Amino acid sequence: MVLGRRRARAAALLTLSLPGGAYVYRGDELGLPEVQDLPDALIQDPTFTRSGGLDRGRDGCRIPLPWQAGGRSLGFSPDGAEAPWLPQPAEWADLSVSAQEGDPDSFLSLYRTALALRRERLGALPDALVWADAGPDAVCFDRGAFRCVVNLGEGALALPEGAEILLASGPLDGDGRLPRDTAVWLTR
Repeated sequence: MVLGRRRARAAALLTLSLPGGAYVYRGDELGLPEVQDLPDALIQDPTFTRSGGLDRGRDGCRIPLPWQAGGRSLGFSPDGAEAPWLPQPAEWADLSVSAQEGDPDSFLSLYRTALALRRERLGALPDALVWADAGPDAVCFDRGAFRCVVNLGEGALALPEGAEILLASGPLDGDGRLPRDTAVWLTR
């Protein structure tokens, strides 16, 4: 779970650094995992029925969003309303909007910061990507004075001298190197 969350954060920064429209699908901004253990009786996606239960369909990623850490539907519906059409896992209370709002290291904060920087700093950049060499285990490109580096390897990567860090998907190593499964936005 920790590895998947770290990789999802890096993938978010990579995606949001690209030119063009950005799509944030429901739950991405909260780091919600797909629910894999929905009981067959609750699945409503027609794909499940058409495949004779072989393809579980998309209901695992259509669970109602958790807005609050408590309540019958985690704030998705008002108290006293019918239960949502699909059940929310209890552990989603810790991933709710209210649980993440005050945490600067949360998925929600990462997305809000990345989207604000994208609007303020990346929107006027050239659309063309200029690939840069950061080693065989990295994806690295420039858009004008902006650089995105994603470390896909096992070891940490040194960042360019004099680069200013705009945003990182996770903490850097103690010596300022980019750890594995981490992305960083830089200005040069």
